[in-house]
Amino acid sequence: MLAIIGGTGLTRMPGVEWLAERSAMTSLGEASAPVLEAQLEGQRVLFLARHGHPHKVPPHKINYRANLLALQAAGASRILAVNAVGGIDPALVPGTLVVPDQMIDYSHGREATFFDGCYLPLKHIDFTSPYSEFMRQQLLQAGESEGMALVQQGVYATTQGPRLETAAEVRRLAQDGCTLVGMTGMPEAALARELELPYACLSLVVNPAAGLVAGEITLAGMEAVLEQGIGRVMQLLKAVVRRQAEPMI
Repeated sequence: MLAIIGGTGLTRMPGVEWLAERSAMTSLGEASAPVLEAQLEGQRVLFLARHGHPHKVPPHKINYRANLLALQAAGASRILAVNAVGGIDPALVPGTLVVPDQMIDYSHGREATFFDGCYLPLKHIDFTSPYSEFMRQQLLQAGESEGMALVQQGVYATTQGPRLETAAEVRRLAQDGCTLVGMTGMPEAALARELELPYACLSLVVNPAAGLVAGEITLAGMEAVLEQGIGRVMQLLKAVVRRQAEPMI
């Protein structure tokens, strides 16, 4: 079953029929919120609010391991994650939708693996390509079917948060090859890989990263872009679900 992880601005999916609520408790603690089962475009999907509902859990305090375990226990077989991000590449203006293909992790102090020698024995996973190419293509093909312009590649930098970055930090990220910056891309993607759950990310650019434009980055400005962009995000998610419902020919 497809699972959708909603980030900032998407703590509930509008216009869906809610069917059931699953417990947030797992063997590694409590998830950010209960896993909700919904009917979307005639298909059953799962939904988890990454920051809780209402939005309350900061990025560095999210129990990412519990979130992924809760989704797995509810029957998730693949995951689409929605993330609000800053645009480092000047071409990625607010409102742009990006399907990243790479990432660099700058976060620290997070419980980042199931294979820690305590919960599960030590194991190393291949993470050369952090996102499932199959899931990425699902997003890109859905965008094409809807006539939506999606940026087909990007390098997602995960920073610690909850503060935004300094202008100097953004310059460093750009030098490292990052095109997007967010706070929740990792360890979520790696944990999904450890559970063998195909995972892809849909990033909505809500602000230019620090130092790229004059003036401060304001919460009001980001919220305005989120309000306008979430409708397009939902349109794309519905298209993904519809395409999965089509018979194989």
